[in-house]
Amino acid sequence: MSAIILFLAALAVIAGWWLSQQRLTAKPWLEEGSVGDFPGGDSMTWPAAKVGLGVFLAVASALFVLFISAYSMRMSVVDWRPLPVPRLLWVNTGVLVLSSVALQWSYVAAGRQDTESVKIGLLAGGASAVIFLAGQLLAWQRLGAAGYLVASNPANSFFYLLTAVHGLHLTGGLVALGRTSAKVWRGAEIADMRLSVELCTIYWHFLLLVWLVLLGLLTGWTDDFVNICRQLLS
Repeated sequence: MSAIILFLAALAVIAGWWLSQQRLTAKPWLEEGSVGDFPGGDSMTWPAAKVGLGVFLAVASALFVLFISAYSMRMSVVDWRPLPVPRLLWVNTGVLVLSSVALQWSYVAAGRQDTESVKIGLLAGGASAVIFLAGQLLAWQRLGAAGYLVASNPANSFFYLLTAVHGLHLTGGLVALGRTSAKVWRGAEIADMRLSVELCTIYWHFLLLVWLVLLGLLTGWTDDFVNICRQLLS
């Protein structure tokens, strides 16, 4: 339950930040000039692709919340025996952070029309994501060799399920990232590709957030974090 609260709190912070950028307190009927002369006056503030990504992220968030909720309820049963979390997961986490940072750098470079930096950022982000997935498979292999099989214990099953679902989402993101990178390397105008780079960056930040929550759930530090917050607020 603590992990669910933490995950929802993180999503609420992100949603609040986005809403703060949408000029909700603006009074367009008091604006002077043509519609396009003031921020937020365009007929379509968000492109359809960005709206579609937002809907997809909402659905994916609901899916992960359900998984986290099921994990939290199942772990209270007496047959639950937590498996040791491989240290490799921490290395993989660092690699995923680098991937997210690389894509953010690429997006910023796209705003400056810096083609070379965009290419480097996309390449570094994609390569880091592939390394992350390879590291996850290696962690699975080590756990299996140590006897922690999928059907051995409910905790094992949830570990493989959560990491697999996250890995599938990242694999799907790699497909979109690969298409964007291919267009950039073929000489597409950066101004035309900026939206695609932005969408990939948003998706990568989302997957990083989800992974951090999942890692906290698997290691148990989300409970410690929530308890500390409660003590500070009490």
